[in-house]
Amino acid sequence: MTTYKIALIPGDGIGPEVIHEAVRVLKTVSELDPKIQFDFTEYPWGCEYYLKNGEMMPENGMEILSDYDAILLGAVGYPGVPDHISLRDLLLRIRHDFDQYVNLRPVKLLKGAPCPLKDVKREDIDMIFIRENSEGEYAGSGAWLYPNSEQEVVIQNGVFSRKGCERIIRYAFDLARKEKRSLTSVSKGNALNYSMVFWDQIFNEVKKEYPDVDTYSLLVDAASMFMVKDPKRFGVVVTSNLFGDILTDLGAAIAGGMGLAASANINPEREYPSMFEPIHGSAPDIAGKGIANPLASIWAASQLLDFLGYKEWGKRIIDGIEIMLEQKKGLTPDLGGTASTSECGKTLTDYLK
Repeated sequence: MTTYKIALIPGDGIGPEVIHEAVRVLKTVSELDPKIQFDFTEYPWGCEYYLKNGEMMPENGMEILSDYDAILLGAVGYPGVPDHISLRDLLLRIRHDFDQYVNLRPVKLLKGAPCPLKDVKREDIDMIFIRENSEGEYAGSGAWLYPNSEQEVVIQNGVFSRKGCERIIRYAFDLARKEKRSLTSVSKGNALNYSMVFWDQIFNEVKKEYPDVDTYSLLVDAASMFMVKDPKRFGVVVTSNLFGDILTDLGAAIAGGMGLAASANINPEREYPSMFEPIHGSAPDIAGKGIANPLASIWAASQLLDFLGYKEWGKRIIDGIEIMLEQKKGLTPDLGGTASTSECGKTLTDYLK
């Protein structure tokens, strides 16, 4: 038997509601497979904590989290707290300080999931996005000069290191080779004449080590178009922090909606805990109503199991979600159903049992 210490940060809005269902699913896995056990500890960090304490997490928050095997995060953001504070002082801080440089987001149209694209087969939408997660456009480097004057200037720097680019691109190549898929690099080298030219250069250097992997390079605007017009052309996709953030939201839109979109923030060397989360927001307008869709959080729990080495259980969870979608059973209103958040989670655990 192995017991994994999992830190829970439910966060804001619907976060606590959806994380509760992800935990329910993981506890069900433990019941069915006693060799997998979880020790959960919940932390009340987020915007409500900020409004009371002036910080999104305590000063020693990262030290506390470092003792865990993994982190499950619900959602961050709430009216009254600026988005750049709620995002940067919790989510981005964890990603950066724990060197979770791989953001892995599946864009897969599950059986029974709604798709707004016309004449697209389910198997045509099956991509894995590898987004650089620790630097790039979200590095937080820049300056705000001469505030509140006619000369006011802001400078936002993108930070692209050789180490950062090489390791994320090589991770994507390794995955493409393992999965026997093509690899597409997305950049904007025609306009961003330093950062993206550098990215393209390193991609071309690394690909020489992987002659067995079919590669493509696309500008981000063209990639956006092809995701809608010809999604089957994509297998594994590697891109920068900002472009990955935007394109995977587009991916969520064509693969069933934000309620079915999960994300893993991975430190591949396992020197620090990795973090798993739905990519939707905190949705304060529906918080407390019991109608939030927990399937993205449950998918994130599936990713956590994959990461811990229990891929069969991860797959069983995804199979269960597909059965729910095909049978239109236990679905929340955003997916055309009438189930509550807890009823949705219970439907899945009933399937697992």
